[in-house]
Amino acid sequence: MNIVFTLHAKEQIEERRILKVWVEETIKSPDQIVHDNHKCYVVKKLNGKILKVVYTKEKYIKVITAYFI
Repeated sequence: MNIVFTLHAKEQIEERRILKVWVEETIKSPDQIVHDNHKCYVVKKLNGKILKVVYTKEKYIKVITAYFI
């Protein structure tokens, strides 16, 4: 599974101190998945926090943003 991060996603995960490995783990093994048009919203509980990742899937997964909720 090829995962690409947009510039916005890279900036946001760095600013929010989210590790790329956490984003990848959330995408690969989510606790919850919501599909909305062309976007996917996945959620996973990690280290006592809940991480939400927003991405699109075409030939590859393009991460748009990630944040703790």
